Amino acid sequence: MTLQVEEAENRQDCFDIRRTVFIEEQGFSEEDEWDDLDATSIHLLISDGGRPLATARLLVQDGVGKIGRICVLKEGRGKGLGAMLVRYGLEHFRDDPDVTLVKLGAQVHALGFYEKLGFTAFGPEYLDGTVPHREMRCAV
Repeated sequence: MTLQVEEAENRQDCFDIRRTVFIEEQGFSEEDEWDDLDATSIHLLISDGGRPLATARLLVQDGVGKIGRICVLKEGRGKGLGAMLVRYGLEHFRDDPDVTLVKLGAQVHALGFYEKLGFTAFGPEYLDGTVPHREMRCAV
């Protein structure tokens, strides 16, 4: 298995992964998943032999880097793909002199995963769809 993160040329692969994970598996609604930020975001993709396995999106809002929509298909889980996406996002934002902070909204069950990657939770728990989340941040 040779995996690497790349900026997706074909965003549809990313959208298909998000549909499978967030809408079909986790029960998010179409309205919760799709927004206008997709048009201006960088979409990351990890594939294995041409098979798309994982995705995330990057954007900057008010000088803050944001990593979002991080998801991995079932067959790619447990292989470090989520961590690869987050590390790529952090490096991407480190190269932007206007960004000194990166944030993400983490599902509460995944807080420990993001803490291992340097993020700290802050603020109250909130619902995104029906899933409890917390905001997290990391200095770059």
